[in-house]
Amino acid sequence: EESLQMWDLNKRLEAYLARVKFLEEENEVLRAEIQSAKGSPAGESWRARYEEELRALRDALDRAFREKCTAELARDNLYEEVQQVKSRCQKEQAARDEAKRQLALGRKELEEERRAQIWLKERAVQLEKEVEALLEVHEEEKAGLDQEIASFSQSLETFRCAPVAFQPVEVEDYSKRLSEIWRGAVETYKTEVSQLEGSLCQAKENLWKAVEDNQQSQLQLQHLEKDLVGLKARKEMLEENLARQWQEQRGEAEKFQLAMEALEQEKQSLRAQIAQVLEDRQQLMHLKMSLSLEVATYRTLLEAESTRLQMPAG
Repeated sequence: EESLQMWDLNKRLEAYLARVKFLEEENEVLRAEIQSAKGSPAGESWRARYEEELRALRDALDRAFREKCTAELARDNLYEEVQQVKSRCQKEQAARDEAKRQLALGRKELEEERRAQIWLKERAVQLEKEVEALLEVHEEEKAGLDQEIASFSQSLETFRCAPVAFQPVEVEDYSKRLSEIWRGAVETYKTEVSQLEGSLCQAKENLWKAVEDNQQSQLQLQHLEKDLVGLKARKEMLEENLARQWQEQRGEAEKFQLAMEALEQEKQSLRAQIAQVLEDRQQLMHLKMSLSLEVATYRTLLEAESTRLQMPAG
């Protein structure tokens, strides 16, 4: 019975020893693979390449952050410039409105001057007609006076009176009064004509001044319109540049985000692989320790059995 037990123990020990040998060989193979993976230049190059890619991505991320800050600063500058352009456009619009208002006032003054000129022309024509009428009346009165004088002279000759005894006082007074009336009418006409000429000259000066102001306002309005068109084109260009920069920055940020996510996934997978290798190694160590304990136990039993068998029968 003891020999059968020993034979069974020997079989089990052989199986355990074969299992331990197999596990030790596999452990050695795994250890050699791990050491080769750690010390091999391929692994080191892979790790270096991984670190280099990680460093390059970090540098790219920093560069993208700096470019983002620069783009934000440029955006703020562009926004300030757009605000300045808007304020300038508002000022130019106000100046344009003021120029239009001045132009409307100038046109109104020009229309008033034209009306005044037309009225002055009509007044001058009317005064000329009145002067012609006065001249006609004066000529008629003069002709009547000549006729009266001639008839009076004929009546004097018919009476044959002495020329010293007759003194035509009334006729002379009447002639003097007519001459004074005529002189006053002429002076009034000259005064009115000079006033009309002065008013006409003033109206012409005001008309020329209004025309010059109108031309200057038109030129200023054209310059303002050109400046406004240029500012609008510059504003559109700045907005397009800003939108394009925003699109480029958004695309680069998305690319960097995708790259970071891919690296993070790769990092997680590498961590999982390393954790799995460490867990397998730990299990192998525990299995090795348990097998070593079993081998030591069987060795002790065998040594005790051999000692017992070698003892004398007594």
